[in-house]
Amino acid sequence: MKSKLYYSLFLFYVLVAAFVLYVNGVFTGEEASLVNLMINIGFLIIIGVLFLISTISFGRLNRVTDELETVTKQLKKEYKESEGKNLWSGYQDGREPFENEELRAAFHKYRMRIKSFKTKRGYTNTCDLEEYINEDLLDRVGMNFFNSGISGTLTGLGILGTFLGLSMGLGSFNGNDIYTISDNVGPLLSGMKVAFHTSVYGIFFSLVFNFIYRSIMSDAYNKLESFLVVFRQTAMPAAATEDETLSAMVVYQANMSNTMKQLLELLRGKSDEQTAGVERIVTQFTEGMQTALDVDFKKLGNTLRAAGEVQAGYAENAKSLMEVYAGLVEGNRSIQEALVKVMDRQELLTKELYAQKEKLSAACDEMSNDIGNQLYAFNQMRNLYEK
Repeated sequence: MKSKLYYSLFLFYVLVAAFVLYVNGVFTGEEASLVNLMINIGFLIIIGVLFLISTISFGRLNRVTDELETVTKQLKKEYKESEGKNLWSGYQDGREPFENEELRAAFHKYRMRIKSFKTKRGYTNTCDLEEYINEDLLDRVGMNFFNSGISGTLTGLGILGTFLGLSMGLGSFNGNDIYTISDNVGPLLSGMKVAFHTSVYGIFFSLVFNFIYRSIMSDAYNKLESFLVVFRQTAMPAAATEDETLSAMVVYQANMSNTMKQLLELLRGKSDEQTAGVERIVTQFTEGMQTALDVDFKKLGNTLRAAGEVQAGYAENAKSLMEVYAGLVEGNRSIQEALVKVMDRQELLTKELYAQKEKLSAACDEMSNDIGNQLYAFNQMRNLYEK
């Protein structure tokens, strides 16, 4: 029944909403203040949305815990029918005990982990299903990160409504004497009404939700613990004990020892015969090789000898070629040195020709100036003669 407590949230919500509407005169037709009514309705809408989200998360959690409870009963029944035999063999090869996706995924991971420990002699190690199906899984499914803050949020909304109502009442209160103050008492009381109403149902909803939330989570944790206890007793795979492992190792070593003993006896009895047979085979093979390849080996030796002589001739020719090449290189070097000397002489000749050109140019200029001066003097003398 604890898992169904979240349905009572809507009952309390309807009762409180009806009370708030009644106090504000909605049912009697005597609305004291439209602003107060709108503020209360706004707060109730926010609380209703929070309750709706929490109800959805509680429904998901309820489906998971119900399936855990169903599987617990199924394990007990199968264990009783099998007369106390471990049930893991029926679940290790793909049989799915769960229909919920969250539980199925977690159980699949656990099954893969157990398969990694499996050997021919059994399971070398094992792990607890609680590593995969645990309280963290239930917290994630039930949105514990959200629901754990709802109680404080509701209390905060009540305090916020208190300060908002007081702010509204004091904002509309002004006066300097007893006559004007009495006229502003009504708006002040109206604001205080908003303050007290929001505080009352905010704290009330906080207490109710906290009680329901803790009851639901406690019931879910109890169902999880019951499932894990039954699973450990009925279906959890058992790891091989140390004694069983040592016994298997002793048997294995004994078998290996007997096998090696038989092989040694077999080899000891036939080793002499095998040695003699091998010697006969080697002798026959050597004689056959000498008979069949004697002539061929002689021909091969003559061919190799002739090839060596030809190779020596090639070496002499190569040596002569290298000497000729060295002479060519030396002659080329001498030609290069002679060309360098010719280039140097051509450079000197060029410089001398350039100097001669400069001297001829200067002599021509000097002769041109002398001829010009003589022509000028001749013209002057001719003019004087004519006069």
